Amino acid sequence: MGTNFQMMIGFGLYMATMIAMGLWYSLRYKNNSPEEYFLAKRRFGPWLTALSAQASDMSGWLLMGLPGVAYYFGLGEAFWTILGLFIGTWVNWVLVSKRLRTYSQIADNAITLPEFFSKRFHDSKRVLLTIAAIISLLFFSIYVGAQFIVVGKLFNNLFGFSMVLMIVIGAIVVLTYTLIGGFLAVGVTDLVQGMLMVTSLTLVMIFGFVHAGGFSGIAENLKGFPDFMNFFGVANQTGLVNGVPQFAATGTVFSFITIISIMAWGLGYFGMPQVLVRFMAVNKTSSLKKSIYIAVIWVFIAQIAAVSIGLIGRAIFPGEFATASEAESIFILLSRNFFPPLLAGIVISGILAASMSSSDSYMLIVSSSLANDIYKGIFKKNAKDKTVMWIARTTMLMVTIFGVLVATFGNDSIFRVVSYAWAGLGASFGPLVLFSLFWKRTTFPAAVAGMLTGGGMVLLWKNVISSLHPMLNVYELLPAFIISCLVICIVSLKTKKPSEAIEKEFETARTAEI
Repeated sequence: MGTNFQMMIGFGLYMATMIAMGLWYSLRYKNNSPEEYFLAKRRFGPWLTALSAQASDMSGWLLMGLPGVAYYFGLGEAFWTILGLFIGTWVNWVLVSKRLRTYSQIADNAITLPEFFSKRFHDSKRVLLTIAAIISLLFFSIYVGAQFIVVGKLFNNLFGFSMVLMIVIGAIVVLTYTLIGGFLAVGVTDLVQGMLMVTSLTLVMIFGFVHAGGFSGIAENLKGFPDFMNFFGVANQTGLVNGVPQFAATGTVFSFITIISIMAWGLGYFGMPQVLVRFMAVNKTSSLKKSIYIAVIWVFIAQIAAVSIGLIGRAIFPGEFATASEAESIFILLSRNFFPPLLAGIVISGILAASMSSSDSYMLIVSSSLANDIYKGIFKKNAKDKTVMWIARTTMLMVTIFGVLVATFGNDSIFRVVSYAWAGLGASFGPLVLFSLFWKRTTFPAAVAGMLTGGGMVLLWKNVISSLHPMLNVYELLPAFIISCLVICIVSLKTKKPSEAIEKEFETARTAEI
């Protein structure tokens, strides 16, 4: 039996399992109501909450984008990125999860993040809901495309298949089980996929460590790459000569601002709907205590393994990849060299797990934004559940098509596409989530201004301001997040304080146990 055929069996088993799980949950739970379809009627347990949140968060970036950064640029950028993400993960779970779970139910049982914003500020005209839903549509559609890029790269690298063809096939698989199974199917498949992701990363890291000769062998092989292991800079690869990587004599040294800019990735967590909706879906707040430990340990192991794979890959295959985009395939290369074909197919399915566990959540969030938030929330408040579900599933199909187009014609660097969408969502929603949950004085005009400022500033900073001076060339999430916070504070203090009903609701959420 051929090598490629055995690997394809491994992939086939994985994808068939995901579709079967979607079918099973669609038969067991009919998904006849928006709350069932979009939030599983808040019945997630601690393991399901933690692993589905982290699997949907990390995406294909974890197994391809992050190892690729470590392989191509060295330890510096990868280290500060994962440190920021680790701190952001921990703070988000500790600070936000319990309060959002409680407040979203007290705020007239809000089942999506845009709906929570609207109900939190008693926005009868649904202005906040509309803005938040449109922002979700924009940035999550880009995010879906980034995950389909992962699928295309994977099969193109392994079998030489057409990227476009594999992007389409991958999209169909994800669409199938998400369309029929709803949020519960997405959550359970994400739990399985989260376990597969961390197992695959750990196995490749361990085998790579042994193959490279342990710490001493890795250090010896990386000695010839200037600043490759420097925590405070990046190596500058200038190209390949006869398969040998060429580096500048010295790499780029990080300034303090650069380090803070890279760590600002962690700020994005406060505004990530795919994570926040898991907080809203947990069965009771007491379950979150266990979820915090599970999530933080998972993130620590997964990120350390991903960065280690990039460094180990450079030590073993120093001249394999000529560009940063190509380097995102290092996990695949190591897996193929370490494992028998069938096992390699299952291990590499961790990449599919990463991309699918994210894209299914993004598709569900976008469909909920259009069907539940915009259609039912704005245009037809008495819409029947059956109609809302039909619109949700139609939206999911349209988002899938758009994501395929983004993946086919857009930037093929997973890391860069994800960083842009992450900044947009983090700056648009993150500051408002924090102020909504923890500052009673936050007003409706401030919420609108803060959300628009955050999202708009990401676009402005990325495309205009960052090029005006080298000092301004920082990750757009950082300035956008800070400016949004300032706008919310200033506008809140300059406008009429919230009504007594809103303040009473805030105090109830602050002390309630659900």
